[in-house]
Amino acid sequence: MKRRALLQSLPVAALLPAAAWAVSFGSPESSEKMESQDKMPAKSASTTVYELRVYHVIEGKLDDLLRRFREHTMHIFEKHGMKNIAYWTPLDEPLKGRTLVYILAHASREAATASWAAFREDPEWITVRDKSEANGKLVEKIDSTFLTLTDFSPVYPSA
Repeated sequence: MKRRALLQSLPVAALLPAAAWAVSFGSPESSEKMESQDKMPAKSASTTVYELRVYHVIEGKLDDLLRRFREHTMHIFEKHGMKNIAYWTPLDEPLKGRTLVYILAHASREAATASWAAFREDPEWITVRDKSEANGKLVEKIDSTFLTLTDFSPVYPSA
C-alpha cells in the first residue's frame, strides 16, 4: 500500500487531540505551560513536534513486534528523550495484523534527530533488536511523518 493511501486511511485528525491530551496529562510542567485563559499551549511548548510512525510488519510477526515494544522499546525511547504518546493496531483489512501505528513527542526536530541517533547506538537496543530478530526481521518498512499541532487544536488540561 502506498504511503499516501495508508495515511489517508488512518484517522490522523482523531489521533492528534489524543496526542495533545496525552502529552499534557500527568505532566507537572504541563499546567505551567498552559495559558490560563484560553488553554492553548504556551509559547515555550511551540517547538514540540510529534512523529507519526507506521510500521509495515512482515506477515506473522506482529505479535513479536508488539512484545518487543511492550517489554523493551518504549522504555529505551523514554531513556533517549522520546515521549510515548499512543500505539494502535488497525482493526480493518488490509492493515489488520500487519501494521503498528504510533506517535512519539519530541522537544524539537533537532531533539528528535539526536534521540534517534542515540537510540540506534544504544547497546541495550542493539541487543534487544538482534535477539528479537534471531528468526528474521520483523518490519518490512517504516514510514515517519513529523507533525506540529495547529493553533486551533484542542489541548486537554491534566485532571
